Amino acid sequence: MYQPKFINSFNNIWDYIAQDSKNRANKFKREIKKLIEDIQDMPYKCRKSIYFDDDNIRGLIFKGYTIVYKVNESKE
Repeated sequence: MYQPKFINSFNNIWDYIAQDSKNRANKFKREIKKLIEDIQDMPYKCRKSIYFDDDNIRGLIFKGYTIVYKVNESKE
């Protein structure tokens, strides 16, 4: 489900937040995980990505970060 690039970037962000507060880093992780899991129910709820010219590539914006994902039409 998660691409290696996402996992690496996410871990870097978590590490950065955790330098200040592990509790805030863990809260950030829980909140973002919930938002990502909710995408399955409404994959088109987020805006079309500004980085790609494809309606199936969306961008979830959370606290200044953009999570780019592709809607798999065969699984709708």
